[in-house]
Amino acid sequence: MALQFWKKLTGRSTTSRRPLNTSFRQQRLRAWQPTLSPQNTLPTLIVLLTLFVPIGIGLLMSAMNVQDITIRYDECERYATVNTYTTIPKQYISEHFKKQITYNPRWMLIKDTNSIDESYTCRLNFEIPNKVNSPIHIYYKMTNYYQNHRIYIESYDLDQLKGSALNANSLDKNCDPLKKDNDTGKAIYPCGLVANSLFNDTFEFRLRGISPTQDFILTNNGTAASTDRHRYQQTQYNASEIVPPPNWYKMFPNGYNETNIPNLHTWQEFQVWMRTAALPSFYKKILQNETSPLPRGNYSIDIALNYPVDTFNGTKTFVLTTNSIVGARNIWLGIVYLIVAGICVAFSLIFLVNIIFQTKRLEDHRYLTNVPDDMSIDVPMSEFSGVDAVGPPTVLINDSKDMRFPVREIL
Repeated sequence: MALQFWKKLTGRSTTSRRPLNTSFRQQRLRAWQPTLSPQNTLPTLIVLLTLFVPIGIGLLMSAMNVQDITIRYDECERYATVNTYTTIPKQYISEHFKKQITYNPRWMLIKDTNSIDESYTCRLNFEIPNKVNSPIHIYYKMTNYYQNHRIYIESYDLDQLKGSALNANSLDKNCDPLKKDNDTGKAIYPCGLVANSLFNDTFEFRLRGISPTQDFILTNNGTAASTDRHRYQQTQYNASEIVPPPNWYKMFPNGYNETNIPNLHTWQEFQVWMRTAALPSFYKKILQNETSPLPRGNYSIDIALNYPVDTFNGTKTFVLTTNSIVGARNIWLGIVYLIVAGICVAFSLIFLVNIIFQTKRLEDHRYLTNVPDDMSIDVPMSEFSGVDAVGPPTVLINDSKDMRFPVREIL
């Protein structure tokens, strides 16, 4: 009665909620499910083996051909002496060259008389025992520094980096608490935590050759990713409208003027730093020479110690290196490929032995043991009347009047 009343009231009949009779709705789409067995798994393992072995060997050989020297220098101010070379402890040094070095690297502290506070420059002295082909790359490596924190990684204003002269109140809220100077109310340029924490150890733009070795010239051109340069443009701010970030006081002790406002479009050290790292240990390129090979000889380089790492128990490392096809020296990638190849070899042997000594095929239905031979097969077609098929025919196996259960027909 209620249904008839509803039909008269609405002028329409109820619609069916039954899914449409389509292959997708009724789950009749064609599918293929392989039956895994030693016979068809063995060829797959052999294919993987033939791929992973040459790739692993190639990556390993490429990494082994990388020549580099790394010197941890954050302890220079603690252990080095002023104006006198001392040997760097071995635990702070790692080198890979075709020839053995004849003496261990050394360091020396030089007091910076032009600094506004008491600061030092660390001079590293090391040997290049053989000629190293170009390109030559200089990196600084940092550890225990988490640039991947969400608040930190979003703390910048993209429009400001592109050159727009935004007032302090218009800057992105992610720049808080480094949007404006509390004393003057001026906008901080560039704003945010990432820019404020800019790595400011300065590297000399050459490797000083110790007689008779000649100087080796370095440049910062090309150290930043080409895809990053469009994000940074010359600012439209006037010097009177902005102040530097608080941690830049050594670079700009008297603030900005019309001649010293940084041009972010050409400042590649800044662009490299703003590309935040995903892991707490990371390398960032600072200098390079892509055209000239590095001759054998003795060299030194001066690094101004401006960036403290003791507060977060971090380290700073100088890295001089060539590159492999996948970047800096990394033998573990090739080793992982060879380990996977070894696993494929082990399972291939196991499956081969199984194929040789196995007396029957695992997927052969003639060896099924859960279906008694005396079971009768009954297909009551009356049960299918008025019901759309949703898959292949179902066979009902019946060995008593009270027990019936469906199984897939095995042909």
